[in-house]
Amino acid sequence: MTVGLSIVLIITSVLLMLLVLLHRAKGGGLSSLFGGGVSSSLGGSSVVEKNLDRLTIMIGLIWLTCIIGLGLLLKE
Repeated sequence: MTVGLSIVLIITSVLLMLLVLLHRAKGGGLSSLFGGGVSSSLGGSSVVEKNLDRLTIMIGLIWLTCIIGLGLLLKE
């Protein structure tokens, strides 16, 4: 169980880093490399940005659950 949670934690950590880097920021970021800079200048939030936000929150919750689960398992 601990090994499985550790693997999920590593995968979600890498995904979370990539997703955070893909978000639109004031300075550009990696999202401008993939064409995000062009669409972001057109105005409000697009469907892609909303889905990216949802995916980032979902992966973050999975990451947080893995951290808490590993903490409880290793405490015993």
